[in-house]
Amino acid sequence: MTPNDVDERILIRTHSALGRITIDRPRSLGAVDTSMLRAIGSALDAWRDDADIDTVLIDATSDRGFCAGGDVRRLHGAIMAGDTDLAEEFFRVEYRLDAALAEYPKPIVAFADGVTMGGGIGLAGQAAVRIVTETSVLAMPETRIGFTPDAGGSWLLAHAPGRVGEYLALTSDTMNAADAIYAGFADQFVRRADLEAVRDALETRADPSTPTELVMLFDETPDESDFVAARAWIDDAFARDSVAEVRGRLRELAGDPRWRDAPRSPAAALAALDERPPVALAVTLAAIRSSRALPNLRAALEQEFRLVDWFVHTQPDMLEGIRAQMIDRDASPRWSPATLGELPADIIGRAFAHEPAAPLFA
Repeated sequence: MTPNDVDERILIRTHSALGRITIDRPRSLGAVDTSMLRAIGSALDAWRDDADIDTVLIDATSDRGFCAGGDVRRLHGAIMAGDTDLAEEFFRVEYRLDAALAEYPKPIVAFADGVTMGGGIGLAGQAAVRIVTETSVLAMPETRIGFTPDAGGSWLLAHAPGRVGEYLALTSDTMNAADAIYAGFADQFVRRADLEAVRDALETRADPSTPTELVMLFDETPDESDFVAARAWIDDAFARDSVAEVRGRLRELAGDPRWRDAPRSPAAALAALDERPPVALAVTLAAIRSSRALPNLRAALEQEFRLVDWFVHTQPDMLEGIRAQMIDRDASPRWSPATLGELPADIIGRAFAHEPAAPLFA
């Protein structure tokens, strides 16, 4: 990325000592493509050694969402046309940016207001101060489209309490503000009506002076997360060794009257898994557990890059999932294979053994 990378959909401004990056693509819920990601990275590069900027804010103009993820429609078109290089470039730029956000020497504040999913989690989830509101809807929905959590999502999921990470990764379930804070995807809950006041405070730098302390002035305590009550069955079922064993245990737990009418239930989780592609489920379960043992975010991003490249070059489910969910919208994907019983025994080994043409980080 260079300081000359610009994109009209990414608004770059400075206010006093605050550098502000705003995603301005409301009709697409802030979905980002390679050009937009480069523009964000360019702004960060320009401010890295700028003594006049001491804090960065990332937000969006849309009142419906911060960032719904990557522009997967464009990726679908490129891969269908045989241009896998374009897809590889997108993921390479995205993951390097995620690492840059996590390692940035100045505090970054992110407003994960409204829909924040997939690549949006990558942008907001790596910030130093992650704010959610009463409208926030967070998720890593990749298994819905025959894919696996990425953009640093596997790292966040791996470090969620208990087996909440496996649950979120396999089911693609959504989180509200309380859930996101509980699962480690966010830090503070601020009412949407107060976000402008937070921006003003970050600009004026009134005492207390650190971004975290400033945000704490507006922080409220959300309602208790549904995960608190659901942890018993989630930890039980999603600690199993394989997807088949997870499904089997969920089937047993679905008959337990303690969970039948709960906001999150074993029956609902089982129904979600039954809709997901077997390859994505198997690889994703292995990826979350592998990420848990990795030393840092960069190592998790390297792993994600290898797995993503494997999906793009060898697996039809990703294209089929995008088609069914986002292009034709028939919600009737035809997975290959269709059942867990048809999965090749070596499928996980093949995915993890894959090597891209070039590593993510030189």
